[in-house]
This record gives sequence, C-alpha cells and structure tokens, in this order.
Amino acid sequence: MTEGATMVQRDGGTARLKAAAIALAAVGAAAGFARAQSADPFVGSTYAEAEAARGQTAFGAECAACHGADLDGGPFGPTLKGAGFAAHWRGSDTQAFVAYLQTRMPPGRPGSLGPETYRDLAAHILKTNGAKAGASGAPTAVVPPSPVAASAVLPRTLLSPRDKTTTAVLAARKAKLDALGPVTDVMLERPPEGDWLIWRRTYETMGFSPLKSIGKANVASLRPAWSWSLPESQNETTPLVHDGVMFVASGNTVQALDAATGDRLWQYVHPLPAAMNGGRNAHTKGMAIYRDKLLAPTADGRLVALDIHSGALLWNAAVAGPVELTSDGRTNNAIFTVAGAPLAAKGKVMLGVSLGLANAKGAYIVAFDAETGKEAWRFNTIAQPGQPGGDSWNGAPAEERFGGGVWTAGSYDPARNLVFFGVGNTYNAGTLLLAKPRQGQSKDALYTDATVAIDPDTGRLAWFYQHMQRDVWDMDWAFEQTLATLPIDGKPRDVVVTGGKIAVFDVMDRATGQYLFSKDLGLQNLVTAIDPKTGIKTPNPAVEPESGKGKLLCPSSSGARSWPATAFNPATRILYVPMIESCADYTWTARGPREVAAGGIDIQFPPRARPDSDDNFGRLDAIDLSTGKVIWSRRQRAPIASSALATAGGLVFNGGLDRRFRAHDAATGKVLWETRLNAAPSSSPITYSTGGEQYLAVVAGGGGSFDSGGRILAPEIDNPTTGVTVVVFKLP
Repeated sequence: MTEGATMVQRDGGTARLKAAAIALAAVGAAAGFARAQSADPFVGSTYAEAEAARGQTAFGAECAACHGADLDGGPFGPTLKGAGFAAHWRGSDTQAFVAYLQTRMPPGRPGSLGPETYRDLAAHILKTNGAKAGASGAPTAVVPPSPVAASAVLPRTLLSPRDKTTTAVLAARKAKLDALGPVTDVMLERPPEGDWLIWRRTYETMGFSPLKSIGKANVASLRPAWSWSLPESQNETTPLVHDGVMFVASGNTVQALDAATGDRLWQYVHPLPAAMNGGRNAHTKGMAIYRDKLLAPTADGRLVALDIHSGALLWNAAVAGPVELTSDGRTNNAIFTVAGAPLAAKGKVMLGVSLGLANAKGAYIVAFDAETGKEAWRFNTIAQPGQPGGDSWNGAPAEERFGGGVWTAGSYDPARNLVFFGVGNTYNAGTLLLAKPRQGQSKDALYTDATVAIDPDTGRLAWFYQHMQRDVWDMDWAFEQTLATLPIDGKPRDVVVTGGKIAVFDVMDRATGQYLFSKDLGLQNLVTAIDPKTGIKTPNPAVEPESGKGKLLCPSSSGARSWPATAFNPATRILYVPMIESCADYTWTARGPREVAAGGIDIQFPPRARPDSDDNFGRLDAIDLSTGKVIWSRRQRAPIASSALATAGGLVFNGGLDRRFRAHDAATGKVLWETRLNAAPSSSPITYSTGGEQYLAVVAGGGGSFDSGGRILAPEIDNPTTGVTVVVFKLP
C-alpha cells in the first residue's frame, strides 16, 4: 500500500514498487538514529516453530523480492532485522506487528494473504530476530490497530514528546476526524451542498451537485490537486465526502482521507480468504454514511459498519452468504455477490444482491438495522410458487428460476416512505423458452426487468412495474431509479425514471407505478412497438431465439447503457445518458429441464459494431424529459467508461475508455476541458467543497467486464491493468 500521493499519470510497475519502499520505510527507518538494547524487540513475544516454517516459505514467495531472502533489505524494501528494526518495535507486542503486516502488506493489496499467513510471516520474522520459540505469538483473527493510535505503525522514536512536528500532525488529523458530525435522516434528505453522502449524492439518485464555483467560464483552468493510490480492484467505486473527509474503498480496503490534501486519516482492511487475492475482483459501486457509521459492502458478500471517526469495526453482517472458492481460487459463480451501494433511511440499511450463473434460486433485497446489523426484512426478487407473481415463470419449479439480480443502489422518497430498486433479468433463458403444457401460467418472469417500490419499515411490496416481460436476451433494467418532478398533462407530477440496457427510458408515477410514457434513444432492435397506455413492449420476431441460429441483436449484452449512471439536472429537467453504440451476434442453445436447473450460460452474444457504424462507439445524450426531445448528442470513438456528473455550474463530466475525463457544456455538449488519467475512469465522479474551495474527484482504474466489452469494440485502446487511483482536481 503506497503511503504518499502519486502522480496523475504514472506507470503502475516500477513506480508502485518504489512507492512500496516508502510504505515500508517506517519498519526500518529507526536504523539511522537508534540503537537496540535487545535483539528481541517485542514484549514477551514467542512464536510456534510450525508457523515460522510456513512463514519462511510465504516470505520467499511474497516478500523476498523487496526485502531480500535473508531479511537484509532489497531494492524496494528495508531490512527487517537488526538494531533498527528492534528499535522501531521495542515495547510493542506480536499482535500489533501482525496487524501492521495485515493492514499494509503487500503494497497495493493489503490483507490479501489471509490472517493465518500474516501470523506465519510474523513468526518467521520473530525467529530471525531472536525471539523465543514457544506458543503461537498472535491470534489469526487480527483486529487492525486504531488508525489514530499511530504508535502501532510508526517508529516510537518519532512519537516521542520531543518530536513536535509528528505530534502536531497526528493531533491535527485526530481533530479533523473528531469534528465529523453525525449524518442524520434530515441531512440525507437535504444534504449540505459541499458533501457527497451516498452513491449519487441524494435520495433522488440524480448525480447532480448544486456547487457552481467551477463553471463554464473557468473549468478550462482545472488542475490536479492531489491523488492517492488504492489497492487493486475492478473499480466502479464512488468516493464519499463529509465535513472535509473523503471515504473511498477498493479491493478489501476502506480508507479515510483528508479531502483537501489526500493525507490518509485511517484505514480498514477487511480480512478475506487468501484465494480471493485481496478483493482484486471486487467491483462494488459505493458506500453510504449514516449517523456515525460508514456502511461498506465487501468482496466476500458482507456489509460492515465502520466508525467514521476511527475506522473501527462496529458490526459485520452477512448479505450474500458464505463465500465459496473454486480450486483455481476464483469465487464460485453459484454465490450471491454485492455490487450496488447501500441505501440508508429510517434506521435501516438496504441493498440488493446479484448472483452467479449456476445453482442460484433467485436474488433478493435485504434490510439491516443500522445500529446492530441485525437483518430486518428480505424481499425475494424471484417470485416463488404460490406467491403473488409465482405463476409467471412458465410453470417452472423454484429451482429452475434464475436471476433477478439487484446490482444498483436504490432510491428513496421520504414523503411516500418508499424505496425503489431495479431488478435484472433471468440468468437462464431456457426456463422461459422451453415449452410447458400447463394452463394458467405466463412467461413474464416476475420480478425480473422491473421496478419494485418497497416499504422500508416492513419490506412489503407497495407496487411494481415490469418494463420487459420474458426477457430472454439479457437486456436488464437493473439501473438507477431517478426521482424527478415533471409536467404531465400540464401539472407537476412526481415520477420515477429508469432505463434498461436497450436505452429505452420509462417514466412512472412515483406513488402508484402507473405508466406515463417512454423515450427510445434509437440504439436497439429488440422492441418494435410500445403501447402508449400500458408501456408493454412488443418484441421483434426477427430476434426471437432459435436454437443454434445466430441473430443480429442491438445492443450487445454490455448494453447501449449499463451501470454507468445517468445524471439529472432538476432545474432544467435534462437527463444526461452515457451510452455505447454496439450490436451482437446472438445465439441460444436449447437444453433440457435438468440442464437448465443445473445453471450455466445458454446464450452467447459477443459485442460488435453496428451494421451502419462509423467506428464511433461512445455517446453522451442530453434529453429534455419535459418534452422528450434530445437536446444534443456527443459521439466519440472510445466507449463510455464512467457515470455522468451534472453541476449547477452548467457542466456535465464524463469519462471514456481512452482514459480521457471531460467537462461538457451542459447546454450544448461542447467539450470545455479534458485531461488524461493513469487508467480508465470506470467509476462515478463526484464534486465537493472543503475550506471554501470546490473539488472534482474521480477514481481511475478499470478492468471490469464492462470495460472488457468496450475493448473488443476498440481494440487499439490499450490501458493499464493496474493502478487504481483517486484523482482530485481544483481551480488554481
């Protein structure tokens, strides 16, 4: 884990290793100014011989390249034995040392080796430094040291009363954390202008900021303010900011940073099985702040509540159930995963789960008590036999009903006390394509491709609207539910706006779910007609699946739009939609009921260019929802990579797979500023203010499946596979 800010553009290889030397220097820094009085730096420290033997092997594999095989130091790491090392750790205990290793090592993926391996590494280092053999020196369930109790991670010499600089810096950081106020329900309804407290800033999920210090006239002067390297992951994350403190997560690590300088204030490392490699495959889109807690999903399907002042773990709840790993160390496709950010309201924390392709019986939305982490209610997104909607699955038994993933955060209407979530498609088309002789059954497959409105107090379904029945093309409607007020029949009406992968946006009454109207952005060939009264969509018979026969389907499975979220300006009523223009050669392979029940993929549709393509794939559209007209459309070669961000300064920010991050004139689409990042900005950008200045932040670092689809379309775009970094800009 790097200890300092990084340059905006830098290579992720040698630079990362050099930065690792900075991170590790604290271990050996005392060598230049201290002398050890004893070979054993730890108080009453012992180690088990079996642990030390395993630790020697692990050290050779994970640590020797930096620190030398004999712990004598190397090109990127200091010595881990001798006088300097002993001087640093004198008076500490073994548990503090193991905690240090777990929260800092290896650089870029702390905590990725597993608790037992960190204990074994500590035993090997203890043995090398002359500790006595005996019982195990530290438990495997290591709790990271308090981030503000820096004595566990800094040389004790630097913490002496004589060192006024260190004392002052630590005191200032602690004071900044102590000043963090609780985030109340009222604050979430009307957040402070400078804060960004949940995934899309407000309960309405608009992705809009009222800040306007950065505007059309001066945005061209934006310059880097600071940056900070994060552990590796598939990104998609969103930083949060409260009272001048930024919270950001990547891999298995959550960090609090000074939002003005980028200095780290605390860090929480979530322990994962070693085979999960530090959460490199994690792609959770965000966190939430509620009361005095930071609520963060984890790579192993948990939800943790951390004290915003210290990073201390307050509770840890299972969202998705136990992690299973395949023999090659990958997460088993059968388990549920958490991709969307949590939504906190009315004393509850709510989020949905997505799932793999095999042996899953349907996803769900779950709520936890915000104070205790105890599960409060659960709503199944796959209707079960005998329940409302249970007769919509083609007569299939429960074990043949797949999907209904929820991979986007919900929205909340306090006036009506309703939360809104989008639900994805079925994960096996065969269930709905196989002929069934039963009468009185439909193939709608509730509640896939639907918006569900739920009472947050009870988990009761208030209403639902299904955007697409019998979706056997993987065209999810699992994205953000934007809450807006639009003129309908000459009167203002509170509505829900959401669009599926086919870039058709449906507008519904917020209280009842009544369908109002749709807007098709013209990038799909799946729907030939939309009923103006009901919104029921007529599928194109030309793309009806036939076993083994390829069909041209637009868009591809990546979607014309996908998880990169829209932004909505409530003053102008303009919705900004990031999209990708693509198609696919769709094929379906027929399988029997037992094969269907066993799970797996029965459809294939790799992305390709549209038949009429001019080789531009990325697109950002501005739609006036009052009139349904597209105000402007900006197209580019590089596929879109990030969510959109709109501001009261008349700007819209968005990033592409080519690593370019741009500011557009919100009225015309003209590019007013752009910069090139160290990696693709596959995340949701934010803007915030602290100390009287407005900042713009985005996390760069791609590598997810959405990016992969874009690289197929534009193979000349060659991006780094590492280097997740939060990059922050401000005016000079």
